[in-house]
Amino acid sequence: MNDLLQKATLIPSQSGKTPLAFFILIFIFAIPFWVIGGMTGIQLLPGLPIAALIAVCPGLAALVLAYRENRSTAVKMLLKRAFDYERIKVKIWYIPTLLLMPLVMMLSFVVIRLSGTLIPIPSIPILSTVIMCVAFFISALGEELGWTGYATDPMQNQLGALQASIVLGLIWTVYHFIGLTQTHRSMTWIAWWSLGTVALRVIMVWLYNNTEKSVSAVALFHMTINVTWQLFPVNGSYYDPRVTGTITALVAVIIIIFWDPRNLVRNKKV
Repeated sequence: MNDLLQKATLIPSQSGKTPLAFFILIFIFAIPFWVIGGMTGIQLLPGLPIAALIAVCPGLAALVLAYRENRSTAVKMLLKRAFDYERIKVKIWYIPTLLLMPLVMMLSFVVIRLSGTLIPIPSIPILSTVIMCVAFFISALGEELGWTGYATDPMQNQLGALQASIVLGLIWTVYHFIGLTQTHRSMTWIAWWSLGTVALRVIMVWLYNNTEKSVSAVALFHMTINVTWQLFPVNGSYYDPRVTGTITALVAVIIIIFWDPRNLVRNKKV
């Protein structure tokens, strides 16, 4: 494996490094979780398989590669990005960071109800919601230190923000396929979920670039994805990826129209 990583890190990029080794490592590190999930069928929460623990793998892979690049100095710099709130100079960006996914889920709820489905009003217990926020924020940091803190900038430098976010979104989506199959999701369900997930990565890169490249902001947004899904009636069992995926994709399209696709920051010509 060491030879494979050495070859991968030789591929040039405009930033001086490539995320190819990162992509290789996250899939290798995820294998034990997929195997345990397949053998046990354990769910951490309703609809959340033990394979969801692969959330630690992107951050772990990023730390391993950072250490290879510049030893403890690079590791410390990467870890500091987990709490880089000072980068968010324009505080209004906390609004989409924290409220966009709740809004998307509210719209999903309304659409599902209008379609005739007898979906119950969601129950939001305060204590368990706070606990979920903490747990899902920690898991989000495990993912976003890798996907955002390590891989996003090299991808943007090579492809531009929009194309990089789509490629990252596709890899991120495939990365979750085994876990989804272990919760017995249908291929149709996974296809609609994939649409929404790629769109979410576009939104995340958009937030990242507009918060002065804050990993914390993206991790907070990632947290809201998981929390709002679990709070959706009942424990997410009424969640319909056809509805939520379509709404999320529409949000991504609006961003692409009004923000420059090259960097997903405000297009002054608009």
